Amino acid sequence: MDSEQGALGDGPPPARRDRFTVDVRADWGTDAVVVAPRGELDHDTVEPLRTALEKHENAARIVVDCAGLDFCDSTGLNLLLRARARALESGARLDLAGLRPPVDRMFEITGARHVFQVYADVGEALAADGTGDARPGDPA
Repeated sequence: MDSEQGALGDGPPPARRDRFTVDVRADWGTDAVVVAPRGELDHDTVEPLRTALEKHENAARIVVDCAGLDFCDSTGLNLLLRARARALESGARLDLAGLRPPVDRMFEITGARHVFQVYADVGEALAADGTGDARPGDPA
């Protein structure tokens, strides 16, 4: 019996999709929805983020808190670009906050960083109305 219990606790590492989570919260002071993906966003893990973005696509503003993203491939980037396009079509916004170096570099190299309104962190994003031309979080 002990060996079975040990075997259960010492099994293989969790599947790749288990290393990715998405938390969602409403910010009642701004009527924004904050979507916070955590982990590695790629082809194998994109569904929870797609589901969260689709569920909240009627929000006036979505802020994607990228501070917990360790990695984002082209699948994740394309999902965010499509979600932004859908938001704009409905008169809403989708902004990014907290891009960390590896993810920020991918957004910069592809030019996507200049497509989104990007903020240093969620607090800065929620404090802004999201309509300015300046890119908060960028060096002046």
